Amino acid sequence: MEKAESWLDKTLHYRFHDVSLLTQALTHRSANGSNNERLEFLGDAVLDFVISDAVFARRPDASEGDLSKLRASLVKDTSLAKLAADLGVGEHLILGSGERKTGGHRRESILADALEAIFGAVFLDSGFAAATEMIERVYARRLEELPDAEDLRDAKTRLQEWLQARKLSLPEYELVEATGKAHQQRFIVSCTVGELSQRTEGESTTRRKAEQKAARQMLEIFAGNGHE
Repeated sequence: MEKAESWLDKTLHYRFHDVSLLTQALTHRSANGSNNERLEFLGDAVLDFVISDAVFARRPDASEGDLSKLRASLVKDTSLAKLAADLGVGEHLILGSGERKTGGHRRESILADALEAIFGAVFLDSGFAAATEMIERVYARRLEELPDAEDLRDAKTRLQEWLQARKLSLPEYELVEATGKAHQQRFIVSCTVGELSQRTEGESTTRRKAEQKAARQMLEIFAGNGHE
């Protein structure tokens, strides 16, 4: 655990008074001993409040709905996992043998939960102010580059609204190809706007994600053509 302590001190400038809290925060349920599920529960609540306060202060004119979208974009698992990976959390996780063999230290859900557990552990170790300071340090860049709530709407919704505003028919999505085994499939989906003679394709691991990519490309075409 000395290596993990040194890492946390170097990356996030924090040292635990009770090192057992750090050990628990980094312990996945697949390993023996106390795991991080309870700390993750606590950290999730602390994170929600701190991020809510941060976006509230940075977007004084935003509606409740827009604030909710901004908060959700920051605290969702994919965002947490990316932050955790960038910090190097995976290198210090305590996993069961099965999870270690299958690359659990890179799994998004495990990384996201561990980072929230660390927030919860800091809250128990030193209080709310210390947890807030750590969260704001971790999220500093994302809070600095906070997007407009308008940009957080998914591509399919934005494309639909764009077309409806111009009284054009809704786009048609069609599965072009699905390849691979059940757990490693790739989907290619087309998006067609017939009235404008435009067609795009998106490829991803799920049909839904492929549709979003195709819609995003369609929006980029319209933006490139000077449509507003």
